[in-house]
Amino acid sequence: MTELRTLQEWLNESKRAVFFGGAGVSTESGIPDFRSVDGLYNQNYDYPPETIISHSFFLQAPEEFYRFYKEKMLYLDARPNVAHQKLAALEAAGRLTGVVTQNIDGLHQAAGSKKVYELHGSVHRNYCMRCHKSFDARYVKQAEGVPRCDACGGMVKPDVVLYEEPLDGLTVEGAVAAIAAADLLLVGGTSLAVYPAAGLINYYQGDRLVLINKSPTPYDRQANLILTGKIGEILGQIKV
Repeated sequence: MTELRTLQEWLNESKRAVFFGGAGVSTESGIPDFRSVDGLYNQNYDYPPETIISHSFFLQAPEEFYRFYKEKMLYLDARPNVAHQKLAALEAAGRLTGVVTQNIDGLHQAAGSKKVYELHGSVHRNYCMRCHKSFDARYVKQAEGVPRCDACGGMVKPDVVLYEEPLDGLTVEGAVAAIAAADLLLVGGTSLAVYPAAGLINYYQGDRLVLINKSPTPYDRQANLILTGKIGEILGQIKV
């Protein structure tokens, strides 16, 4: 496969590669991309996912929010797949300087990646909205209904970016700086349709923009190399 050979050569030559990924990176770990199966969820919920995981809905109907969140977004037994592992290996080898992810599952860190910019936060960080005490994801998952702080009784909120909420400024700054300095930008497992996150790849200034995805994206015309398929299967063939 000519494209795979080119990707291998570019990675061999890279010193500042950056990976930008989305939900497709974690589907091979058993975490579904809910956007592709709205119909399934509409059988169990009275509102579309985008409404349920919005800031206003969280405040207005926390019970319904957490019913969806615990069932559809907390996959605490998921394990890193080949894509996560290969990216961590590339970082350890000095070829990859960072991972920019739209995912909230923490699997990049679990695989060994050190520099991870979590644009949409993480399910593993949760805090009391009243006293700011921190809680892990297990605490939230095991709580009956809405998780409450065991110190003050305040409502616990996941440190994830809900619809209507802004991205964390420092995280975005770090991601932009990494992408702007990259000598290769590897984009995978994302439709590049969720903004403002998808717009960050416009900061890339090089000529080695690689897209790995199962379906076309709005950025295909800008790409210097396109590989079609599952990201785990493709990266699994890369030698570090």
